[in-house]
Amino acid sequence: MSERRYSEDEVAEIFERATEVQKLAVRPSSSSEGLTLKELQDIGHDIGISPEVVASAARALEVRSPSPRRTLLGLPIGVGHAVELDRPLTDSEWNRLVVSMRETFDARGKLKDEGAFKQWTNGNLEVLLEPTPTGQRLRLRTLKGNATGMIVVGGAMLGLGAFVLVQLLATGTLGERFVGLVTIVAIGLGLLVPAVVRLPGWARLRQRQMEEIAERALLMASSEPIRSPDSA
Repeated sequence: MSERRYSEDEVAEIFERATEVQKLAVRPSSSSEGLTLKELQDIGHDIGISPEVVASAARALEVRSPSPRRTLLGLPIGVGHAVELDRPLTDSEWNRLVVSMRETFDARGKLKDEGAFKQWTNGNLEVLLEPTPTGQRLRLRTLKGNATGMIVVGGAMLGLGAFVLVQLLATGTLGERFVGLVTIVAIGLGLLVPAVVRLPGWARLRQRQMEEIAERALLMASSEPIRSPDSA
């Protein structure tokens, strides 16, 4: 079986993951076939990144789980992300990850431990660290709490407006009830339009934030365990 070769886009993403906090200007390969992991590690060595970290960052491309989305009338009302970790995170590493989550999501949130399960939540935003046969799984998910109501009620008001319009046209009383009809439609649009405009951007932001947290966890799991001084 031939060795896997990475495209130019994947090369950029791998080195972004490997450095975690900065993007690297990786020169495109002269070959349209991309670069092998060994070639990526050689480049990493030249700029001071260990082969293990590059390999872990490359592996992140393979282990990412599909990002589940909940939609309503085609609009994203919930997003999620999950990754598999090679080893369990130590308590110290989990605490560092919690600090990152608080900074990324700008929320203090609440911590909860149930045996081998660890959880951080802030309203509808939930991050769960759960054991697997080979390590741990990090799952992140959230739901836009008020979006469902706005979409359902807004759509219902527009539907009602359409029904009333048909009735008024059939009875020849549109002129008499026009103001009421406009009010119904305005309420429907007032609820539905903000959801249509804001939800896609909200979903993209949350997805990107979740991927950043997952990448930090993957980098932690790819290195030697970090333990608190009192556990030594």
